[in-house]
Amino acid sequence: MTTEDKNWKEIAPAGVCWKPSTKFLTGDWKTFTPVRDLEKCTRCLLCVLFCPDGAIHWKPEKGDIEFDLNFCKGCGICANECPTKAIEMKLV
Repeated sequence: MTTEDKNWKEIAPAGVCWKPSTKFLTGDWKTFTPVRDLEKCTRCLLCVLFCPDGAIHWKPEKGDIEFDLNFCKGCGICANECPTKAIEMKLV
C-alpha cells in the first residue's frame, strides 16, 4: 500500500482539501479558459491582483504577464475585472 496523497479527484464529495492549490495542479477543473488580446492589453496588472488562484504572473524580464493554465480554474474574474476587456473566456 502506498502513502501517496490523493489528488483532488479522489477526495470524497464535500471533503475538505488539506493542501493549497499551489501544491497540486487544478487547471483541469475549468470549462472556460482565458484568452488575452495583446492589442487591447495595457498590462495594468489588475488581472494579476484579482486572480484568486494566483494563476496570472507578472514576468518583469519579459515586461508582460503570463497565464499558468495548470492552476487556472476558469472562473473569469480576470476577464470581468479587465478595464480594456482584453481577456475573453473561451470554452475549453
